Parts: sequence; structure tokens; C-alpha cells
Amino acid sequence: MKVIAEKTVEIARKLAPAETADASVRQILINEIRRRLNRYDMIDRQFRRKYGMTFQEFCDRDIVKEKGYSWEVESDFCDWEMAITGLDSLKSSLKELERGNGEDR
Repeated sequence: MKVIAEKTVEIARKLAPAETADASVRQILINEIRRRLNRYDMIDRQFRRKYGMTFQEFCDRDIVKEKGYSWEVESDFCDWEMAITGLDSLKSSLKELERGNGEDR
């Protein structure tokens, strides 16, 4: 496994003081994941309000087709799908990081 450069460790410890470099990096990652989760959650809420349904309902009802494959609806679909898949993926990563199963450096 590659070692993190000392300068990177130094900066990480300044941003998130902790006993180990791993704990500092872990905290920085947790903070970034939470920031992205908030962004994706906001996107999901915006589209729920706009369309009056969940993403799954949007897909099940084939709203893109219903709206004539308009640029706006297709673009919304892509952005909404990215947010939903991002939420799922990031929640999984956050659980792993919060368990603290990392190697100390």
C-alpha cells in the first residue's frame, strides 16, 4: 500500500486534528461525504417538489416519455438519477468510515 506524503498528512492534521493521520483523513472524508449528501438531498427535494413524486415514481410513470422527451425533463432525469445514486453510494461509504475500520499511519 502506498504511503501518504508527509506534507499531505501535515495539512490533514491541521484541517482535522486527531491522534493519527488515518483519523484526520477519515474525518476530512466524513465531512466531505456529508457535504455531498446534503447537496444530493437538496437536489432530490427540489425535483420531488417540481414533479410532485419520488424518483422511483418518476421512473415508473415514464415521465420523460410522457413529457415528450423534452430537454428539460431528460436533463432533470439525469441530474435526479445522479443525486439518488450518489446518496446511496455515499451513505454506504459514510457507514464504512464511521465504523473506523482503517489502518493507522
